[in-house]
Amino acid sequence: MNYFERIQNAIEYIEDNLQEKMSITDISSQSYCSAFHFQRLFQAITGFSVQQYIRNRRLSEAAVLLITTSQAILEVAINFQYGSQEAFTRAFVQYFGLSPAKYRKSANSIPLQNKINFLDYKMNGELPMPKPTIVHVGKKLITGYPYQTSLQDERYYAEISGFYHDFGREHYYERITQKVAPNMAYGISTNFQEDGEFSFVVGEEVQVFEERVEQGFIHVELPAGQYAEFILNSSAEGIQNTRRYIYGVWLPNSNYERDRGPDFEITDVMQSIYPHNMKMKIYIPIKG
Repeated sequence: MNYFERIQNAIEYIEDNLQEKMSITDISSQSYCSAFHFQRLFQAITGFSVQQYIRNRRLSEAAVLLITTSQAILEVAINFQYGSQEAFTRAFVQYFGLSPAKYRKSANSIPLQNKINFLDYKMNGELPMPKPTIVHVGKKLITGYPYQTSLQDERYYAEISGFYHDFGREHYYERITQKVAPNMAYGISTNFQEDGEFSFVVGEEVQVFEERVEQGFIHVELPAGQYAEFILNSSAEGIQNTRRYIYGVWLPNSNYERDRGPDFEITDVMQSIYPHNMKMKIYIPIKG
């Protein structure tokens, strides 16, 4: 069963439970993915979050009931997991641009969020970007500074460049000792949470972990294993698009399964000119 079929299983579960409480853990378990990885794949493929999809589907089905039945607005609201008619009305107005009562009276045709078929997203033929090289990477010891970000609303895409800037502006790199390769900055996505929160650690590879780490810094051990290596010589925007491509197109359409462990990237600081010419490698752990 490929990624698209597995995510479609989760969609079927959502559709069967639109009028029930659902947790992201229950939903993601239908795809045999972790909650975080499921959310990352879903958002990368569709362009919106799982939570947005559920909200839009509930409001769309509620809109159908308003037109086709005589159910009270409060009853419809409660059925679709809204705690009050006021909360339902606010969400309805935000999504459709008019209140449930006005929608029912007008009976206007409004575009609804239809059920997604993830099998429609699968690509045939060649993928639009160069394929990665599959490489074995030895264990790496990284000392760095952690920043908190989130998958929600693609916040991390907007924030990652700022993390690198802060790391340089605060001269955090000067507080890392026993470096293996100075001027090669690591960015590591780790400590994934079910709500989409995660840590992005900016740091450098070291020979050994110091027993007493600088305040605010942490140690991260990147496990040895097989990785998909994407070599980039691109603008900051191009790199961001590649991050989207990896999870939205390449991984679900490839024959590889993502392995446990963090993604990481390496930037050649001395050879890069932000934001027009960045030299970077991105590594995704995959099962052998």
